Amino acid sequence: MLSAKGISFMYREKPVLENVDLTVNKGEILGILGPNGCGKTTLLKLLNRNLHPQSGKITMDDTDLEDVSKKFIARHIAVVPQSNEIRFAFTVRDIVTMGRMPFLDSFKGESSDDMRIVEEAMEKTGITEFADRLINNMSGGERQRVIIARAIAQEPSILLLDEPTLHLDINHQFEILDLVKRLSNQEGLTVVIVSHDLPMVTKYCDRMVLIHDHRIFAEGHPAEVLTRENMRTAFNIDAVFEYDETLKSNSIKILGSCPKY
Repeated sequence: MLSAKGISFMYREKPVLENVDLTVNKGEILGILGPNGCGKTTLLKLLNRNLHPQSGKITMDDTDLEDVSKKFIARHIAVVPQSNEIRFAFTVRDIVTMGRMPFLDSFKGESSDDMRIVEEAMEKTGITEFADRLINNMSGGERQRVIIARAIAQEPSILLLDEPTLHLDINHQFEILDLVKRLSNQEGLTVVIVSHDLPMVTKYCDRMVLIHDHRIFAEGHPAEVLTRENMRTAFNIDAVFEYDETLKSNSIKILGSCPKY
C-alpha cells in the first residue's frame, strides 16, 4: 500500500498541492485525474520521491520513503514517464535490461536470472520479436510497450504511469491500457495512472481521484467521482457518466463546454 498524508508542495512559492491525503490500495488501478496544470504529475513524482514534499509524508507499507534509498524504492515502484523519447540507438533488449539496474551490484553485469526476467518482461508486453530492433526506429505505440517492459523488468509491486496514452493513435491507446489492465489482473500489480483523458481512463480504473484547486476534490468509484457537477467544476465541460450494458464498460458522454461560473 502507498499512502500520502498531509502532502503540500510549491514551485517558487506558488502552491501546487495543499494538504493532500491519498491511499493507493494493493492490486487496484487508481486514476488521478484533473485538468492540465492541476498537479497530477507533481503528485506522481512525490509518490516516487523524485520530488520531496514541503510538508506531510509518503509511506509504502508504513515505511517513510524519506528514510530509504532510491535503489530500495526502485525495487518496489516503477515509473512510465510522460515522454518515451530516447535519443540513443539502443536495442529494445538494451532498454528493457535497464530495468534490472536497481538489482545489480556495483561493477557487475546482469546474471542469467536477470536476463530471464528481461525476456519474460518482453514476452508479457508482446515485444519479443522486436528485441534486436533499434528503439528509435519504432512507432510511438511500440516504444511505449518497450518502456512498460522496462518497468515490468523491475518486478515492481507498484506501477506509476504519467499520461501513458499521450500522443498515441486511438488504437494504440487501447492496446496500452489493455496491456496495463491485463498485467494488473494477472500479476496483482498496483497501478496509478495520471491522465486528463476522461473517456479513456474511465474504462480501466477501479477507483479515481479528481484534483481541483490544489486539493483532492473527489475520490471514489468512477461513477461517484465523475458526476456532472464535478466535471463541470473541474473541467468546465457538460458531460455525463454512463455504463454501457452492451460493452460492459464505463464511458463518458461529453455534451459540450460550459460557461465559467
